[in-house]
Amino acid sequence: METYSMKYGTWNDWVQASRPPFYIATLIPLTMGFVLAGNEGIWQPVRFLIVNLGAFLVHLAANVGNDYFDHLQGSDSGSSIGGSRVIQENKISPEVLLISIILMYTGAAAIAIYLTSSLNLWGLWWLISFAFLSSLFYVAPPIRYGYRGLGELFVGLNMGPVMVLGSYWVMTGIPSAEAVWVSIPAALMVAFILYYQSLPDMITDESIGKRTLAVRLGKRGAYYGLIVFGVIIYSLIITEYLMGIYSIVILFSFITIPLFIKILMLAKRTSDWVELDRHGIYVRLFYLINGVILILAILKK
Repeated sequence: METYSMKYGTWNDWVQASRPPFYIATLIPLTMGFVLAGNEGIWQPVRFLIVNLGAFLVHLAANVGNDYFDHLQGSDSGSSIGGSRVIQENKISPEVLLISIILMYTGAAAIAIYLTSSLNLWGLWWLISFAFLSSLFYVAPPIRYGYRGLGELFVGLNMGPVMVLGSYWVMTGIPSAEAVWVSIPAALMVAFILYYQSLPDMITDESIGKRTLAVRLGKRGAYYGLIVFGVIIYSLIITEYLMGIYSIVILFSFITIPLFIKILMLAKRTSDWVELDRHGIYVRLFYLINGVILILAILKK
């Protein structure tokens, strides 16, 4: 009888599972909140590092959790290219991933308890609770909102208003409407990353009942969805500059228009969208460049 052997994975396997290129989506909004507080003369680098540690644990737990729950539901098997594939490649056992998820959420909870109790920031718990529940139930039953076309909305909220406001709140001790306003472009851009990353798996997702936003729109509609994202992002940049939310530095975001057009052309000229997965670096670069500009536009205000 064949015996089952637990796979604990190597360092490289865990790096693969964690998907480091996507951590810019956590670092940039946290830095935006940190810099916004700095504009008021409040620089708290130690708090910033602690907040980063907690947020990265949640992000890592969410990534690993997506692999684990997608595996249980069979949505990352067969021709699907989603996730890190560490389970499918027999590098790390599902049980080991589950243990790591519990440990990472526990570590993040300990950091949250420390910050809120030591700084008397009990009001922050509504943000923390939203971040925890929405990161867990992205693909976890019974909610699985990522299967219902709501992934972009909740990921945008988490890596936009929740992180920028949360970071600012920890630095200053008070919430701020301005933190929410400055977070909106970042929220849309990270939603754009998730939307693009869902395109290569549209056929597989539809076959298993995973009704992502792209699946709901269909291939033609999904292409126009890319255009809509760009129009809203650049329109919002102009609007927030005119409102005085960002300094004139924000207008440097328009240097990324050629990169955005390249993303559109790749989608238009690629008949099999599975191939778009190889070009995901362009959408992450789009976010990184714009994210740095957002930070500088806050700093130079």
